[in-house]
Amino acid sequence: MKSAEIEGDKSFGISELGQIAEPRNRSFSEMLSNSILEVNNLQKEADKAIQNLVTGKTKNIDETMLAVEKADIAFRSMTQIRSKVIEAYKEIMRMQL
Repeated sequence: MKSAEIEGDKSFGISELGQIAEPRNRSFSEMLSNSILEVNNLQKEADKAIQNLVTGKTKNIDETMLAVEKADIAFRSMTQIRSKVIEAYKEIMRMQL
């Protein structure tokens, strides 16, 4: 059994006593900003992993590929979200009052 299952996964708002934790009130802009920073951090980690592989500091290509794929998936997800937000904005602007 995973330790998250035993202790309660705090990322889902489950406390140690099994009570639901208070949800954090975050604005959409704060959530979006944090997501962009996370994607940027993943891109930096991928770049660092590539540099380490090229310079011979690491020989593990698996970890390098994993870092690159994580960054790629995060970036593609971010661009899809951006497209959906723009599409929703355009739809709202087309509405007649």
